[in-house]
Amino acid sequence: MASYNFFLLIALIALVATQAMASDPSPLQDFCVADKHSPVLVNGFPCKDTKDVNVDDFFLAANLDKPMDTTKSKAGSNVTLINVMKLAGLNTLGISMARIDYAPKGQNPPHTHPRATEILTVLEGSLYVGFVTSNQANGENKLFTKTLNKGDVFVFPQGLIHFQFNPSYDKPAVAIAALSSQNPGAITIANAVFGSHPPISDDVLAKAFQVDKKAVDWLQAQFWENNHN
Repeated sequence: MASYNFFLLIALIALVATQAMASDPSPLQDFCVADKHSPVLVNGFPCKDTKDVNVDDFFLAANLDKPMDTTKSKAGSNVTLINVMKLAGLNTLGISMARIDYAPKGQNPPHTHPRATEILTVLEGSLYVGFVTSNQANGENKLFTKTLNKGDVFVFPQGLIHFQFNPSYDKPAVAIAALSSQNPGAITIANAVFGSHPPISDDVLAKAFQVDKKAVDWLQAQFWENNHN
C-alpha cells in the first residue's frame, strides 16, 4: 500500500509540474507590472514597486482600429504585436494579442510561436489558414487547412508551424489574434533557415533540402525581412 501511495504521489507531482510548465508563470498577486529597468534577471520581468504603478501601465493607445501598412513587406502583411515589451501590465498574465493586416495575395508566412497557442478571428475579408503537425510515428507531417470568412475563428496549437494567406486578388484582409503568453516569440521559418546571422552552412542546407548548393546560395542572398512591428 505504501508503495502504491508513493507512486501515486510521484504521478501527481509530475502532472502538476507539467501543467505548471505549460504556459507563462501564474501570478501570485493582483498584478506584476514589468520593471524593464531593473538589473535583476528573471524569466520574464521583475515587478515594479506597487506604489509606483499607475493606470497607464495597463493602457496602450495602439491604434488597432486603423489599417497598417503592408507595402513595406515582401510577404504583403503587417503584424502589430502587443506584448509585454509594449504593455508592461501584461507581465505574468500569460496573454498578448496582435492585429494582422494582409494585402491582396498577402500572407503571414509559415512560422511558429515557441511559447504560445494562438487563436485568430477574421475581421475583414477571408483567409486561407493552416498548420502542420510535428513528426508523426508514420513519418508524416499532417496539414490541417481551412478557408476562414469574416467572423470565423481558428486555433493554432503552440509550437506548430502555421500560416495565413489572403486569397483575394483585390481585397485586403484583417485579423485579430490572441496568444497565450506575454511574450509568445515568433520564428519565421524561411527567415530563420536562410537568413540567419551568421548563415547556416550551405552544405547543411543543400543536404537537408536535397537541392543544389547554388539554390541555397541564391536563397541566402535574398533579403529576409521581419513583418512584425
